[in-house]
Formats: sequence, structure tokens, C-alpha cells
Amino acid sequence: MSDEAQHAITVDVDTRYLEDQSDPDEQRFVFAYTITIRNRGEIPARLLTRHWVITDANGKVQEVRGEGVVGEQPHLKPGQGFRYTSGAVLETPVGAMQGSYQMLADDGVRFDAPIPPFTLAIPGTIH
Repeated sequence: MSDEAQHAITVDVDTRYLEDQSDPDEQRFVFAYTITIRNRGEIPARLLTRHWVITDANGKVQEVRGEGVVGEQPHLKPGQGFRYTSGAVLETPVGAMQGSYQMLADDGVRFDAPIPPFTLAIPGTIH
């Protein structure tokens, strides 16, 4: 059995623009994103830390590192998922996020679960 089959985390993302919290005149564009993390591997694993790279349309990059997600360090058994919603504030109506979660499997192996790049955009700005 390969390590990849034992340690496999998938990340799905759903985004939305929060018009009521945004102020385009002040270059404030607020987005919510809902993340679903699922353990597709064969060994339980805990999410220890997160690392985000957030880039706006001007090329401004913010890096965010921290423990857990929304104050939790979920422990996922094989097949189990964890969903949470968080947010990002950009200075432009379009931006992108990507990153990784640092995981610790119950067998002591540390591994990264990549978060594939996704776009944050006001509806109608990207065709």
C-alpha cells in the first residue's frame, strides 16, 4: 500500500460574494468560502495548521498561516469530512486563493493536503 493511498485528503471549495459587507467605493470586496475537507485515505489524520496565499487582481499577495481552521483542529477518520465557512477581504473585485493544510496522521506521518487554486469574483466580472 502506497503512502498516498494511506494519506489522502481532498479539499472542495464553494465561494460567494458578500455584497452587504462589501464597499466597492472603498475598494473593499468581501467573499465567503466554504471548504469541505474529506479523508479519502486509510488512516485517520488531524488538521494541524493552514497556509493560505491570497492574491488580488493588482498582484497584491497576502499569506496567512495559523493553527487549525475556525478555531478547530478536526480529526478525520477515513471517509469522514469536515466543512467550515470563512472569509477573505480583497481590494479588487476578483482574486484567487490557494494553499495547503498540514496534516498529522495517526501513524505519525506528517503530510500536506493541497488546496487547489480557486477564484473569488463578483458575479458577472468573469465571463
